[in-house]
Amino acid sequence: MHERRNDFDITNSINTTEPQDVSREICRTYQELYQQAAPQNLGGAFTDLGRLYRGQCPGYHECDTGYHDIQHVLGVTLGMARLMNGCVRATSTDIITERLFRFGIILALYHDCGYIRHRKDTKHANGAEYTTVHVSRGGRFLEEYLPQIGMADLTQAAARTIHFTGYEVPVDRIKVPGPEFRLIGNLLGSADILAQMADRCYLEKCYDRLYPEFVLGGIARKRKPDGSEEIIFSSAADLIFKTPRFYQGATKRLKQDLGGCYNYIEEHFGGQNLYFDELEKNINHARAIAVEGDISLLRRRPSRTNDGAESGQPQRLLI
Repeated sequence: MHERRNDFDITNSINTTEPQDVSREICRTYQELYQQAAPQNLGGAFTDLGRLYRGQCPGYHECDTGYHDIQHVLGVTLGMARLMNGCVRATSTDIITERLFRFGIILALYHDCGYIRHRKDTKHANGAEYTTVHVSRGGRFLEEYLPQIGMADLTQAAARTIHFTGYEVPVDRIKVPGPEFRLIGNLLGSADILAQMADRCYLEKCYDRLYPEFVLGGIARKRKPDGSEEIIFSSAADLIFKTPRFYQGATKRLKQDLGGCYNYIEEHFGGQNLYFDELEKNINHARAIAVEGDISLLRRRPSRTNDGAESGQPQRLLI
């Protein structure tokens, strides 16, 4: 196999910067799984997503968050489709029906749309400023969007299930309408972790893009109740050095909080977990960087999907 390309998925076969490429693959999976033609609203949701992230959706700016960009959401959506496919093959279509499969795909597509700024918003200059509330904002967006694609009855479920991708509400306190939605939530939260951490340029994106988002979103430093400041990440390099520690927490979330649903990916890939293989390569590289203290070991160049999103990014060699 050729060297994996930065804009392609873990199989090096699907361009995760192109909505229609990911749409075709997921529709193919859907058709094979349920033995029926892919419904119009599945492909339409990808088209609508592309318009939203390009700033072509009335009332919204284009995506301006460099880390949480369209490649991120498309990668998560592809991972979600694979997890649901594995889950169905390990159980039955009675648990994840074809409509619930479509619901899961749409949730994945729009799970981070809460970062997109509304044009009426004059208070915020960048979507990253919504970091701590973006999941709730995404839920409100879905409450408006789902009725437009024939899923009005699922708006409440969507607004709650989307919280499995964030930290606004602890997983065990998320109230969903039924066990099938908890399963979808566990799969969705798992896809969110696996896809981003298995990205070929994960560490570079953390340095160049995620740290600036953390600064804007108030995550890098936190104000304590007594008025003192707690430094979570002192720099972009510090974020990289602490990534192995984050991985420990992410592993606990995958195995315990999200019910070990990440294992269903093995059913999709015939016994392999390709996401974990790539994820562990990234974490091992982060460990090596931390030991050496040499951020210049980050040499890959991520794809750019939004113009201007990387303005003000750290200079990687000047630390």
